[in-house]
Amino acid sequence: MGERIRVGLIGLGEVAQLMHLPLLADDRRFEIAAVTDASPSLAAHVAERYGVKTRHASAGALIADETLDAVFILTPDHLHAPLLEQAIRAGRHVFIEKPAALTAAELKPLVELDAGNPRIVFVGYMRRFAPAFTALKARLPTRDEIRHVRIRDIIRESQFFVDQTRNIFKPSDVPAALIAEGRNRTEALLRSVMGEAAAPDQLRAYQVLTGLASHSFSAMRELLGPPKAVAAARQHRGDNVLVMFDYDTFTALYEAVIHDVARFDAGIEVLTLNQHFRINYDTPYIRNLPTRLEITTSDLHSTGTEIVGPFYEDAFRVELGAFHHAVTTGERPKTRLADSLADLELFAEVGRHFLMQR
Repeated sequence: MGERIRVGLIGLGEVAQLMHLPLLADDRRFEIAAVTDASPSLAAHVAERYGVKTRHASAGALIADETLDAVFILTPDHLHAPLLEQAIRAGRHVFIEKPAALTAAELKPLVELDAGNPRIVFVGYMRRFAPAFTALKARLPTRDEIRHVRIRDIIRESQFFVDQTRNIFKPSDVPAALIAEGRNRTEALLRSVMGEAAAPDQLRAYQVLTGLASHSFSAMRELLGPPKAVAAARQHRGDNVLVMFDYDTFTALYEAVIHDVARFDAGIEVLTLNQHFRINYDTPYIRNLPTRLEITTSDLHSTGTEIVGPFYEDAFRVELGAFHHAVTTGERPKTRLADSLADLELFAEVGRHFLMQR
């Protein structure tokens, strides 16, 4: 395989159209060689829009295409684990959007399968590749110095931003039976973790963890390592989640609130005795919005804030470069399956606290 990577995309919905397709098309290191989707009209639209010559009738057919170097799995979450297994067994490099699976039980055998895999499996935690995040990691104080950590995702969901900024092709030809099957499969997977007696809001809260919160849990683990324990967790209405992580000498507080106020307030704050480190992420659905690292330092007589950035490079673009580097050098990425499994195990622990909630 040369330096140019021939990729096939499975799933051509919102995240593919907003992020992956335009970035791949703009990057000469990649060639979009094949696509497939449950919607024939969407596959036809994307193939015409990006000049893709091969449209496969199924995900299995695309994975079996030996002309491809790598596959991008961008489907609904309940399909991730079975498609990932097929791709690994077929000997393809894989980029898979987070979460790699909805449950630890699904992912554990795939981690074992990947252990002897000569190919790269790369999980798409794009925030961990954002320049502001890597700047924070480089400047982070020692664990002994940290007094408190706050991590948050207080957002309005994507549709509000997308409707005003991008034209998304929304197909109407996905069979109703297939949609119903996906909903049933998703609920079965959620209940396999949360239990058959779990209420709808408890299932929804677990799904918020696997979706929105996965970025933040993953970033927290990279910066701080695994927590000693989940000290407490609460959810309200399914889309309001609060978690306290015990790091022995400090607490990391995670907040997720999904509401209809038009803002995207996601970030990480780290406090020591005399310093405050802060990064913020804006909505990824509007490309190239800046991020920055702010470091405020105070002593007995003065205070000041250092701004590192702003950075305008898209985190998805940096992530794509990291995937290319891993594939062409064989170097294992930081966002691999074993790393993703740690998130799923944390989600299950948090979910158990939801079930104990009165």
